[in-house]
Amino acid sequence: VQLVESGGGLVPAGGSLRLSCAASGFNFDDYAVAWFRQAPGKEREGVSVVRSRGGSTYYVDSVQGRAITSSDNAKKVAYLQLNSLKPEDTAVYYCAVLIFFGGGDFMLPSILSRSPDEFDYYGQGRQVIVSP
Repeated sequence: VQLVESGGGLVPAGGSLRLSCAASGFNFDDYAVAWFRQAPGKEREGVSVVRSRGGSTYYVDSVQGRAITSSDNAKKVAYLQLNSLKPEDTAVYYCAVLIFFGGGDFMLPSILSRSPDEFDYYGQGRQVIVSP
């Protein structure tokens, strides 16, 4: 299984971007796709998570109202759209997949607290730079 991220790049403040996370060789139907970011000199921050089965989502406060995450289970692709970009959104963005074996959507927020090695798959990261 491989996660391939795309999108991002240099974006002006106030603009929008969409990141994609595509899984190849992946045949699970119930999983969560979490998005993380890490800015230079800062700790990794959880951004959002979406569950493939049902489409439930969770966002952290810093992106609430500006972010939309979704998952296309048929294509095994997840997306993170971030609007009204701010310079503080500048970071390397990562997607990570956690396979569900039961459990409710109440688990979604806690997924963002997991360390990278607790995920089944982890993307390589995409640089996002928001220019003032």
